[in-house]
Parts: sequence; structure tokens; C-alpha cells
Amino acid sequence: MTRLSCAVRGVVALLVALLTVTATAAAARARTDPRAPTDFVTLGTVDPTILQEMRYFTQHNFVGERVDGYQQPICILTRPAAEALHRAQTKLLSQGYTLKMYDCYRPQRAVNHFVRWAEDLNDQSMKGEFYPNVDKTRLFEDGYIAEKSGHSRGSTMDLTIVKLPATPTRPYVPGEPLVPCYAPQQQRFPDNSVDMGTGFDCFDTLAHTLDPRIQGQQHANRMLLKDTLEALGFVNLPEEWWHYTFKPEPHPDTYFDFPVSVKSVAQGW
Repeated sequence: MTRLSCAVRGVVALLVALLTVTATAAAARARTDPRAPTDFVTLGTVDPTILQEMRYFTQHNFVGERVDGYQQPICILTRPAAEALHRAQTKLLSQGYTLKMYDCYRPQRAVNHFVRWAEDLNDQSMKGEFYPNVDKTRLFEDGYIAEKSGHSRGSTMDLTIVKLPATPTRPYVPGEPLVPCYAPQQQRFPDNSVDMGTGFDCFDTLAHTLDPRIQGQQHANRMLLKDTLEALGFVNLPEEWWHYTFKPEPHPDTYFDFPVSVKSVAQGW
């Protein structure tokens, strides 16, 4: 065998070894991705009539890109929270409305992504819509960003109400002009929900559920959501009209990190 043939065989063997190591490492990562406890479900299996517009799977959020851990645009919750939402949906459907989810279970890796974004003061790409009046240096101090989130425990959700029949919301186009989240509804990014006075994830005191500046139909819409959910065991975060937690939480002290995907909650894997 020539020296050239030996050299070629050596290179091929090295490439095969590298590919094998890479494939093995990828398979190991896939096998070791954390899984949800058995009491977690996809909301669609409990109530397929509830709309889902999972913002952190898209680029239309305050980060401006898909957030780590959101592998599919689905809502995952603990079963008690999902079943309570089903009861709320039944009440709202009888009144001509439907619930719409913006976010549900949120893995810790997504929260870490928020923290990295907040620490990068050069990234202001979505300021014009989501935090036009807040200096990014104050996001931690003002409580808009934190290193832990109740969403990671599986019973907290962000949601709104849509009047039936629901019309589709057009897709967000990255780079399009941004309008402040507290602008009049007809000027904000289109959302098929009822007018709550601000858009979702609006970093502004106008998003406080009972802010006295929110009056008339906007206030009535917030109260319809609040009264419906609180009657069924949900607790509102006063600083965010869209944020609710079902109580008692099955996992009050655990912050999970399994990805948002059907595989995370599928049994028998």
C-alpha cells in the first residue's frame, strides 16, 4: 500500500471517528433533555377551543427573537391549571368570548435568555413597542425582569379574551415600524383580543390591572377576565392584567427546565 493510500485511509478514519463522536454527543443531549412530571399536559388536549398565540415562539416579543426553550408554539400547564382554564372557557363561550393564551409554562432556560437580554444594554430593538418609557437599566429594579419566574412552576399563564367569531391576527414582520404598547388599539400592532388598554407584555404602569387611568370598556374587559378567572381559583399579578396563577400550585417551589414541546409531556418515551 502506498504512503498516499495510507494517508487517505487515516484521514477517512479520523472523519468517521469525528462524525461518530458528534452523533453520539447529539443523541446523548437529546436523551438527557429534562421531561415534565406526569401531571403536566398540553392545554389543547384538555380544551382545544382555547386559542393559542405563543409569543415567545415568535419574534414578536420584547426580546425580538424566538426565546430559548420554545421548540413548539404550544401551551403546557399542570393539569389542575388546564382544567380550571377549561371551566373558565366554558363560561366565556356562553357569553360569546374565548380565551387566548400568550404564554404558559416557561422553562428556566427561557428566563435565563430574558436575563441575558436585559443585561445587554445595546439591544434596544423592541423598545419602541414594549418599553418606550422605561430605561433598560431599570428592568430588574422595576421588576419587569427577574432570575426566576412563576411560569416555570407550570401553573402560571399570560392570557386575554377574544370576541367571537375570532379573526386571525396577521403575522409580525421583523423590522416593521413599532408602535407603543399603550397607544390606542387601532394604532397598536393588531391583535384580535378585546381592548385591554395596552398590549401584552407592556412594560408600563398602564398595564397594572386596576390602574385608574383605564376606564370604560377597557376596564370592563379587564374585569371580565379577572372576575371569570378569580371565581375559579386564579390569582392575578396586579402589575400585569394578563398574568394569572392557579392556586394551589402543585409545584410551588420547583422551577422546571424541560423544553416547550409535545415530547416533553408525552408519556412512554
